[in-house]
Amino acid sequence: MFLSLSNTLTLSRIIIIPIIVILIYMKGPYSGWAAFILFCIAGITDYFDGYFARIRKEISKLGIFLDPIADKLLVASVILILTSKEIISDFEIIPALIILVREIAVSGLREFLAGIKVSVPVSKIAKFKTALQLIALGILILSEGGIIILPVLIIGKFALWLAAILTLYTGYDYLKSGLKHF
Repeated sequence: MFLSLSNTLTLSRIIIIPIIVILIYMKGPYSGWAAFILFCIAGITDYFDGYFARIRKEISKLGIFLDPIADKLLVASVILILTSKEIISDFEIIPALIILVREIAVSGLREFLAGIKVSVPVSKIAKFKTALQLIALGILILSEGGIIILPVLIIGKFALWLAAILTLYTGYDYLKSGLKHF
């Protein structure tokens, strides 16, 4: 089960994170486009690793453990590198911080609840939240691709704020569910 298709997709998402970060860090439209394409591939694997695990009955403890970690590593890495390049700057640091803090807090809550044998399933809105975060970050990465026809950076920053609002909502939802067990 370690090298199942779904686990391989999850591991590949983790493995390409440093490549995405390096490409974002480099200057030039080609590296921006390459980072965007790899980031999109990583986002697609996030969908398909769970899909294949379910349809092929490959759900494993390793996959359950690695999938949310891969998501958080991808999102946090991209947020940090985009912040260091000042693509995310000024007031956009607020939604980036909301996303990072929520991810850490919910991970801690899940770990606590797992310790007392309580499972909190991922809601559909939380899955949508992850998709919106990936879309927002993908657009911000694409702003490094040299596109001048569309206001890509403005669209990406707006999407980041939308993702942060949804992130706050899902964080509150998880906290409300978890507080019953304290």
